[in-house]
Amino acid sequence: QVQLVESGGGSVQAGGSLRLSCAAYGDSFSNHFSNHCMGWFRQAPGKEREGVATIYTRSGSTYYADSVKGRFSISRENDKNTLYLQMNSLKSEDTAMYYCAATKRWMAYDCSSGFWGSNFDKYWGQGTQVTVST
Repeated sequence: QVQLVESGGGSVQAGGSLRLSCAAYGDSFSNHFSNHCMGWFRQAPGKEREGVATIYTRSGSTYYADSVKGRFSISRENDKNTLYLQMNSLKSEDTAMYYCAATKRWMAYDCSSGFWGSNFDKYWGQGTQVTVST
């Protein structure tokens, strides 16, 4: 059974920073962590879920939503089966539940921003809350 476990959320003032982590468990996934597309989504109350950032764990190629470019950075440590999202210069509009996700299948190619759509079956974490106050 595959589990994605997020951590690192919390409350911060506008302009502050947080780093989210997503640890992957489960032999079927962890043994091949470096061959998946992974990413972060967020959902604010009353709004649809949106893709924030994605990474192809094999190459390290990254993609970002326009709303977070220049402020957020996605990365991974393949030997630790862990995904990160460094969030700087946080704004009140970044307040949301943040979810980690990963493709269920090995990926021989980069999903790019297509990962945010419904084309790929995904594993999901339980979410971690980020609240930015002004």
